Amino acid sequence: MPSPSTTSAKGSKDVWLDAAFDMLLESGVDSVRILPLAKRLKLSRTSFYWFFKDREALLDALIARWREKNTQGLVRQTEAYAETIAEAMLNVFDCWLNPRLFDSPLEFAMRSWALQSAPVVSEIEAADATRIDALSRMFERYGYAPLAANVRGRTIYLTQIGYISMKTQEPLEVRMQRIPAYVEIFTGQRPEPRELKRFHARHGFSPTDSG
Repeated sequence: MPSPSTTSAKGSKDVWLDAAFDMLLESGVDSVRILPLAKRLKLSRTSFYWFFKDREALLDALIARWREKNTQGLVRQTEAYAETIAEAMLNVFDCWLNPRLFDSPLEFAMRSWALQSAPVVSEIEAADATRIDALSRMFERYGYAPLAANVRGRTIYLTQIGYISMKTQEPLEVRMQRIPAYVEIFTGQRPEPRELKRFHARHGFSPTDSG
């Protein structure tokens, strides 16, 4: 493990990785290069090699972090406790409103990267399959037949990926007004007032905010 003085002089693996993420989000994967990162961090280029073998190792670490944050973040939400399928759906919707659970700009950046990288295409395809499977299994736990569960899971997921791909922006109050209808469309059940109240509280929203 590097000593505190070494960490100060050379940064840390997370420092380099965080900077690489910032550059990926700002300018795409072609901008994620060792010398520009070193200049941004005001560290020597050789410091990079304390933490990564080469640029490819850094890019692999970016993919691994995305996989853990977005794919596993979504999967965990599909498995979170809920009394009803409507409440389970609201747990999933937490992902779209809380970037700590699912980072939409990062998802867009990864999908843009995939346009020029066959290995990243494979990563995206694997992530899509894992996420849709998790959503399908969520519906099956609440009694939906496998085919219906899969179709609902795919519909939810592809709708959200469409939001991300189009960089759709909506005020929070607009999204909150629409969410009960989305839940009903996706699940066939309307969320109970107590379920919506808990959901709103998680996101610091009060219905009075909308007017």
